[in-house]
Amino acid sequence: MSDKPLYVTEPALPPFEQFEPLLREIWASRRLTNGGAFATRLETELAGYLEAPQVSVLANGTLALMLALKALEVEGEVITTPYSFVATTHALVWSGCTPVFADIDPVSLNLDPAAVEAAITPRTRAILAVHVYGRPCDTAGLQAVADRHGLRLIYDAAHAFGVRLDSGSMMAAGDAAILSFHATKVFHTFEGGAIVCRDEALKARIDLLRNFGFKGETRVLATGINAKMNELQAAFGCLTLGSIDGEIAARAAIAARYRAAFAPLTGLRLLSGLPGVARHNHGYFPVFIEAGFPLDRDALYTRLREQGIIARRYFYPLISDFDMYRDAPGADHLPVARRMADTVLCLPLFGAMDDADVARVIDAVSAAART
Repeated sequence: MSDKPLYVTEPALPPFEQFEPLLREIWASRRLTNGGAFATRLETELAGYLEAPQVSVLANGTLALMLALKALEVEGEVITTPYSFVATTHALVWSGCTPVFADIDPVSLNLDPAAVEAAITPRTRAILAVHVYGRPCDTAGLQAVADRHGLRLIYDAAHAFGVRLDSGSMMAAGDAAILSFHATKVFHTFEGGAIVCRDEALKARIDLLRNFGFKGETRVLATGINAKMNELQAAFGCLTLGSIDGEIAARAAIAARYRAAFAPLTGLRLLSGLPGVARHNHGYFPVFIEAGFPLDRDALYTRLREQGIIARRYFYPLISDFDMYRDAPGADHLPVARRMADTVLCLPLFGAMDDADVARVIDAVSAAART
């Protein structure tokens, strides 16, 4: 059996010879950034794939979060989840907002609308929710809260690329949805991101802000920033978008093998499917180590790493446990999020895993269950 490290994910890469002609096009055009042909093409193709009317591609997902907040003129308190990657909250603080943490639902692992409503104060201006692991938030419940209190509703959909609902596109919810195209994501452009929205005027403002606020050559209409996606990233995205369904299908097959192998194991909880999801993207395979499993989560984490299986504790610690956020409103009472953070372990899952790789993970976890 191979002893190569198996990381929690591995970026999907097409054969280099498929990328080379696109590089030659860029070299011939000598247009490397500032809304080149590939960036424009990628926006159009993403809009079609995601069933989203307006897409703006950007340099990365964190800048996308910050630009969405700026474009929507969000200030003051923003209610958000502690169970996410720290960039979600960092973007709020960099944008001059105050993060307020609310607890998550134990089934979806996303913001609980009731907890959100309980956290609202006269200073609340928005909700920033995350579709964790690509599992859809209770969008109807959150929208109802936002409507009752006149709040903006923004979704960090960094995990949700390619997820499809019975009712239509996930990207239609809220005022805007943010995507990350980082190399760790199911669909990536090395680095990159996007903002998806329904409003042409909002897209126009986003596009203005991502290029320093310039309108034409000599007019600056807003305090913008440099958040443009370059042509190499965009060309790579155009290429890999054509194979994304194959990547998702490969991940789905691996996830099915995991579920069949791990379902009988006592104390190892798998996430159940959520109603209304027509297709998951299988970006992550989280398991939760609970009472009855012979090892606690950290002991299993260490055991797997000793065997070259580099599982990750996504998401641990909670964002609210980092020093800069310990005193944020709501940080002191998050029982559901804390339970999830203390028991979660994400196992390796990516399309290039072969049968031996999958068997290696299954065998290691199963052996630990017999310890």
